[in-house]
Order: sequence, then C-alpha cells, then structure tokens
Amino acid sequence: MFGLGWPEVGIIAIIALIIFGPKKIPEVGSALGKTLRGFKEEINKPTSEQEDTDQDRS
Repeated sequence: MFGLGWPEVGIIAIIALIIFGPKKIPEVGSALGKTLRGFKEEINKPTSEQEDTDQDRS
C-alpha cells in the first residue's frame, strides 16, 4: 500500500486519532472515500473527445 509498512500505517493512524479525535474519524473517512470515489469515476468517464474517436472507428 503506497510502499508503507504496518508500523508507518500505525503511526499515521495514531496521529490522525490525536488530530481529529475518535468522534471525527468516521466522518473524515467517509468524506475521503466519497472524494476518492468521485475522482475515480471522473478518470474512468470517457470524454467527448474519446467518444468522437470511438464513433469514427465504427
């Protein structure tokens, strides 16, 4: 996972817990998940330029 081992992931988790607190962690995780999902959908979504190229090939 991004070249991180378990010790590094643990340290990041502890720092996040200290910064955001235990009540905010689920909200932050949910917001991050929605952001990454939207980003991934936009990357995989064909652009109009790609659609034009695909139609020309048919």
